[in-house]
Amino acid sequence: MITIALTYRNRDIHIVKKCLDSLCNQTAIHFKVVLVDYGSAVYYSEELEKLVKQYNFIKLIYCPVTRQLWNKSRAINIALQQTNTSYFLVADIDLIFKEDFIEKAVELSKEHKVIYFQVGFLAKEETSKSTQFKNYKIKHVSNQEATGITLFPTEILKSINGYDEFYHGWGAEDTDIHIRIKQLGLPIYFYNKEVLVKHQWHPKAYRSKLSTAPFHSEQEKINHFYLQLTNNTNRLKANVEGVWGKIPLEADYKKLLQKPNYEIEIDSANFKVEALLAQLKNFNNELVSIVIKNVSAKNKIKQQLKKILGKKHIQYLTMETINNRLLEEIIINYRNLPYQFTFNRQTKEINLTIQF
Repeated sequence: MITIALTYRNRDIHIVKKCLDSLCNQTAIHFKVVLVDYGSAVYYSEELEKLVKQYNFIKLIYCPVTRQLWNKSRAINIALQQTNTSYFLVADIDLIFKEDFIEKAVELSKEHKVIYFQVGFLAKEETSKSTQFKNYKIKHVSNQEATGITLFPTEILKSINGYDEFYHGWGAEDTDIHIRIKQLGLPIYFYNKEVLVKHQWHPKAYRSKLSTAPFHSEQEKINHFYLQLTNNTNRLKANVEGVWGKIPLEADYKKLLQKPNYEIEIDSANFKVEALLAQLKNFNNELVSIVIKNVSAKNKIKQQLKKILGKKHIQYLTMETINNRLLEEIIINYRNLPYQFTFNRQTKEINLTIQF
């Protein structure tokens, strides 16, 4: 039997319905679905909850991590920790599955390999249609480098602690898991005899400059170099601290709405930021609210002149630099803690509330 892991955040509900309908129409019923809603806004999570009630094979897990960085690895691992079937398929919520996909996947699983599938991509016009799988015309197909849709023996995946939860934002986590599987000496097979899944078109989620949602401007580059180090150093197990696939609890996140034990407000002086980052390690079972504000251009010019004159001066960091450093600290040390993070790039203000 196969468990399918689907991850979701703020996706068009019509795209989700096509995906779930295609699973509902499978010729074989030897599968379960764990759908992880990782921090959708209220409107989307409510729409998803209503939709999922129409299907009896889906377990929906909502994670109250709005205003946190997207962490697909953790969302997948949450599904993995709920899985007791022999095989585990990582898929996307915007796919349409061929009617005999599960039948073929069960047959392929008997070869005891890790198998990933070629994907056919649909154009916008094709995606808007409601038709049978065979009638959707493919614009182009994926090659061997696209490793996202993969079928694993569940115990093998669990033995290496699942997907690496260091990866935040988008990219590299699927390639990483393939690299580590290869370290085990397990064969990985690219199935491209026929297209069994088709990817629906959707607009790319470009970030608005007005968005205050957490975003690290260098995260993609960090992810890919981290991946390179994983490969070069023959890493096998991820999440070696032992905590992975942890479900964020609603009760823990409600604490973020309470009055904090400490309210800290600083400006963008480098020494203050360094001290703050060091001090975070000393909090225990405490709710902390942090506000970081930019200083005026006048103050920056004054300190710059002092530097030119060889006098003692204060080094101010850009707010973008502070944003990145604070998010890095969270990713490395505090990613499983309840937190909410915003950066208003118009007012140049960062707000972080975190429950230690």
